[in-house]
Amino acid sequence: MSSSTSARDDEAPDLVCQIDCVHGMVDALSCVRWKRHQDAVLELSEHGIVLIVEESGCLQAKVYLKRELFMEYEYAAEGRPRFGLSLGLLVDCLNTFSAPGHSSPVEIRYPGPDMQLLLKSVGSPDSCMYAEIRTRIPDTISWDYHFEHAGNTPVTFTVKSAVLKESIEDLEWPGSSIQIQMQPDPPSVLFKGEGHGDLQIEFPYYANTDLLIAFQCDHETSYRYKYKFLRATTSNFPNSIVKENRGSKVTIGRGGMLKIQHLVSVARPGMQNFRNVAGGAQQPSRIAYIEFFVKPEEYEINDAGKRCVVS
Repeated sequence: MSSSTSARDDEAPDLVCQIDCVHGMVDALSCVRWKRHQDAVLELSEHGIVLIVEESGCLQAKVYLKRELFMEYEYAAEGRPRFGLSLGLLVDCLNTFSAPGHSSPVEIRYPGPDMQLLLKSVGSPDSCMYAEIRTRIPDTISWDYHFEHAGNTPVTFTVKSAVLKESIEDLEWPGSSIQIQMQPDPPSVLFKGEGHGDLQIEFPYYANTDLLIAFQCDHETSYRYKYKFLRATTSNFPNSIVKENRGSKVTIGRGGMLKIQHLVSVARPGMQNFRNVAGGAQQPSRIAYIEFFVKPEEYEINDAGKRCVVS
């Protein structure tokens, strides 16, 4: 009996979890899908699932799905397994389990017999949907940045997600970059885009706290970012998420590294309470955390002593 039990333990999957409705999970993952064919890395741990995507070593996004979001979460791996897969394929497969008005729980299992990610509908005695997603050894994450604040006081502001999305879209110039400037006196945030002309959008903190929810800055800070990378931080949000989000937090760290954080609800309005892994019936705090990191443009000093962008 002991040898048989040991054999079963050796074959136990690293992770078996169940989520009661995949609609919210699809919304969260879609937020970081900025192109049709996009690779992702999934990292598993006892705390939950993290999906990581990046672009050109200048843009990185992470979706945090905490274990409390799942009805069941059985983790048996040692360490934190990582594997690569197609983000588009994962989202498309999850979408097949999310018919309108239907919220059958879905089981997620890894690994399968051939190292697949396995998806299966559960809870219905009449039918069962099943999907396999081929995984691969993940590419090395080109940068896993340890975000640091530029000084003792974080340089940060929180703005309504819809306002942030609209502001970035309004500043579009082909191949351009966007300057983000913060100053403590008067407290304000300035977005500036340049192309055939220039356009700037300013948020005075005290003038409209409904838009600029929070502000913290003790010295003037200004950096430029490629428009296409900045746009990716908000462009793929479903309209429902933009309307529901309380706000997005923007922080400028050491060296100009930009961090943008969003909170996304993974529960649909009107859904019944569910019993999570902690054994309690919960609904209000079902939040997925999304982080974007954008590197600033690099500068060098020209002969005239002015900064210019390194192409």
